[in-house]
Amino acid sequence: MLLKALALGALGYAGYKYYEKNQKGPHAAFAGNQGDALIRDSGPGSMRDKPARKWSKTDEESDQSFPASDPPANY
Repeated sequence: MLLKALALGALGYAGYKYYEKNQKGPHAAFAGNQGDALIRDSGPGSMRDKPARKWSKTDEESDQSFPASDPPANY
């Protein structure tokens, strides 16, 4: 029973590593102009999908401050 569990765990680990190695392509929320960046530039021009509404100054500043914990000063 223990050998079966170990074999199944090893098979699952190998499958996960194979899947992880073959994951390529753009990040989901990135626009095409982002290249291989791991972090998206701020602003609606760097988003893959167009925003549903026009961004306010607060929207822009909030996006620029992400992932910082402090909100923009003019909130």
